[in-house]
Amino acid sequence: MDIRAHNEKAWDNEVKMGNKWTIPVTSKEIEKARQGDYKIHIGPTKFAPKEWIGDVRGKKVLCLASGGGQQGPIFAALGASVVVFDNSKAQLSKDEMVAKRDNLDLRTEKGDMRDLSRFEDESFDLIYHPVSNCFIDNVEKVWKECYRVLKPNGILIAGFVNPLVYIFDLEEWEKNKNLVVNKSIPYSDLEQLSKEQLEERIKAKDTLEFGHSLQTQIGGQIEAGFAIVGFYEDKLGGGLLDPYIDTYIATRAIKL
Repeated sequence: MDIRAHNEKAWDNEVKMGNKWTIPVTSKEIEKARQGDYKIHIGPTKFAPKEWIGDVRGKKVLCLASGGGQQGPIFAALGASVVVFDNSKAQLSKDEMVAKRDNLDLRTEKGDMRDLSRFEDESFDLIYHPVSNCFIDNVEKVWKECYRVLKPNGILIAGFVNPLVYIFDLEEWEKNKNLVVNKSIPYSDLEQLSKEQLEERIKAKDTLEFGHSLQTQIGGQIEAGFAIVGFYEDKLGGGLLDPYIDTYIATRAIKL
């Protein structure tokens, strides 16, 4: 099936349902950011360290798979020229609304995070890529494209899921709150859910996901040419695994 098309519809549906990652920042938050007071999520609960971001005034920032009117508008309020790139038109409408409301230097582009061919080589100073590559099947393509469109010494800040999350039985997890291991990594909803489970998720317009190995998430960045210079872990916030392990990761990488 066309996973991109399905997850596009799924995220358009998340906007309708009011998912917390579809709620745009307020004008008050934009005004505070203009004064240098801001917080930007890269994962579920922690904010990216300000020293990771640095001074972005006058710089070109690509917010990759980052629609929802949250990260992109903050970068624009900090003085950056921002492109928000996302697969969901409904998500991008949130960024467009904030940009118009608060007069921000921000434009949107709809597309697949694995294909940034519309952008020339060395187009951006910073790429901000919050947790989202669990919705595609190939993250190595993302890292290679990020490397290509970044300027020399450009920065990639990325968030992603620890694949440990995907080894558990989905039905036991969602319906019974039990942790039952029965899946393997790399993981794919398309390949490892039962036919009935997959059909149920498709009918409900739930996102379909992939659990990528750390070899492809971290090693893939290094293989693309990046040097990892920052790292931290994060919790889901109320998740079944939170008492035992942090299940989200953030990295800061530099294009050498």
